[in-house]
Amino acid sequence: MRTLAPFGRRVAEVVANEALGAYRLISARDDGGPADPQPGQFYMLAGEAGWGGGEGSRPYLPRAFSFARARDGRLDFLLEAIGPGTERLAELRAGDGLALVGPLGIGFRPDARPLLVGGGIGVAPLVAWSDELGGDARVLLGFRSAAHAEAARLFEAEVELATDDGSAGRHGFVTELLREELDRDSAVTVYACGPPAMLEAVRALCAEREVLAQLALESGMACGFGACMGCVVPTRSGYTRLCVDGPVLDADDLSSVICHL
Repeated sequence: MRTLAPFGRRVAEVVANEALGAYRLISARDDGGPADPQPGQFYMLAGEAGWGGGEGSRPYLPRAFSFARARDGRLDFLLEAIGPGTERLAELRAGDGLALVGPLGIGFRPDARPLLVGGGIGVAPLVAWSDELGGDARVLLGFRSAAHAEAARLFEAEVELATDDGSAGRHGFVTELLREELDRDSAVTVYACGPPAMLEAVRALCAEREVLAQLALESGMACGFGACMGCVVPTRSGYTRLCVDGPVLDADDLSSVICHL
């Protein structure tokens, strides 16, 4: 089932932009959108002012972001400034306009005994999913460093943590935590979001143990609603557009994550 966002771009008011370790947490009041977006769905974001470029500058396409939390008409987005587009978003301040389209795509679907696995900026949609599941899900998170691991504070549930450099939690990858967890008990459904290499490791581990998994994939998008075909990825049943048929896909539909993104 595809979800139709409210027609056209609307402007939400930024109410906060706070540092969260190596990330920024941008909060905006979205009075014109649905009050209950589905965890795993995303929004196309752009600054209201100065986004289209001008003399001596370049225009920027909107950026796709899964929301981290939606409460009382307020949307939270976790952001890492890694280029000119995301740097512009990181510079937004309270009172600025955040142009958005969404919610878009298909999010997570409930199943028995959820186990959430997140890596880096990919933990964002798992925050909302953890909120919805309440205390019914275990959460495994992996980050590059303690500064990035500050994002774990967004979770109201208890989390198990790993970092690449050992500066917080276990020294290692989140997939090592997942392997140990599945060795103890594989009667779970895994929900994962993170960088492609992490998702491929999750997919392979779950396939090896015949564990159901839903993966929230990332891909470059220009429109977010299926027109530009920029986010098309191959699956076992043919090509699919992540923006309208995803971004959450069943791991069984993928032979690999790395070669698709």
